[in-house]
Amino acid sequence: MGVIVVTGIPGVGKTTVMQKAAEGMDIQFVTFGTVMIDIAKELGLVKDRDEMRKLTLDQQKQLQIKTAEKVGKMKNVILDTHCTVKTPKGYMPGLPEWVLRKLNPTAIIIVEADPQEIFNRRAKDTTRNRDPDSVEKIAEHQMMNRAVAMSYATLTGATVKIVFNHDNALDAAVKEAEPVIR
Repeated sequence: MGVIVVTGIPGVGKTTVMQKAAEGMDIQFVTFGTVMIDIAKELGLVKDRDEMRKLTLDQQKQLQIKTAEKVGKMKNVILDTHCTVKTPKGYMPGLPEWVLRKLNPTAIIIVEADPQEIFNRRAKDTTRNRDPDSVEKIAEHQMMNRAVAMSYATLTGATVKIVFNHDNALDAAVKEAEPVIR
């Protein structure tokens, strides 16, 4: 199976869908950012997640490379990460070329939902402090993820699968994802 990248915008439920899809299987479920922070801590660069953004761009790039190398060596792994990162200056690729080459994913799964559903989920989630987005901006972000995922596939030869995680339809989303991870 190798590395399967799962991505989706905040509030879409990508982690929930993929963890359920992987239940009972011999698959590691890892989050790119968590592995990256663990490596940064091991190297003595940070003590916690909040210090990550204070690192130089070169330090962050080197951490991305080390993280991708570590994950790329894993067998049967679902990698939870961001396809794009929305910043005040625009969208940024979540998986730069130097990361993709090390990961060499076999598939990319984009978890999506209707923009209104995501908007409503975010509004109800008091455990997170997310930037407010309109329904239109949520739709735009999902469109950007699709375009960027196909660019990633062009660079790596991975397939791209879109899985819909509609409200009260988790089992249907899991069923859509299962053929990719089995």
